[in-house]
Amino acid sequence: MSRDGRAAATATQADGRGAAGPGRQRTAGERESSPPVAATDAWQDYLAAARQLDGVRRAAAAAAGEQARSVQAAREELTEVRTRLAAQQSRLRERGVPPISLLPSPPEVTEASRAMAGGPATVLAALRTARERVEAADAALVARRPLRPATWSARPRNLLVYGPLALLVPLIQVVVYAATGTGPATVAALICGLPMPAVAFVAGWLGVGRIFRTRPGERLDRTSRFGALVCLVPAVLVTAGLLLAMLAG
Repeated sequence: MSRDGRAAATATQADGRGAAGPGRQRTAGERESSPPVAATDAWQDYLAAARQLDGVRRAAAAAAGEQARSVQAAREELTEVRTRLAAQQSRLRERGVPPISLLPSPPEVTEASRAMAGGPATVLAALRTARERVEAADAALVARRPLRPATWSARPRNLLVYGPLALLVPLIQVVVYAATGTGPATVAALICGLPMPAVAFVAGWLGVGRIFRTRPGERLDRTSRFGALVCLVPAVLVTAGLLLAMLAG
């Protein structure tokens, strides 16, 4: 090829490169102005993972808070159940129940241990069930509570001692009068009955101290004035009635 041909070809290639250059630069500028697709996908994945991690954290915090509340409630229930069970054991022992009968058997302990393995929520549910059973047992004990005068107030309690002693001699006088009528036997019964209210009072005063015990350091209320009145009134009424009956006869 001649020198003129080579120069023409070189000029043509240069013109082509100069014409194509600005087009390539615009394409590169457009690519630089928009974010890459791979970077956008990675950012979306990061946001999704962050949301998922935050959800897991919130769920773990809620579960920990619920567990802490269950543990606190279980401790309170356990304290209440223990207190009420101790009171029930005392009452049952007073009624003559053997102590060995108030203790759980090994199978019962094993079954309770299995029930406690479910976590604080399971333990709390079991303790609430136990509290309901304790309340039912309390209701049964109250319904079957025996007569315990020692727990009464002083006057009704002491009346159980003064009353029979105060009525004993007047009843004997009435029986003698009904059997013999107006006669020496009735007069003798009336005369012998005059000091009997004082005797009944002394016997009742001593009986109250023997029958009803008190705790160490506590003073027993014998209700002396009330006891004297209880012993005196029946004797006076019966004596007056017999005298009127004898005068009328």
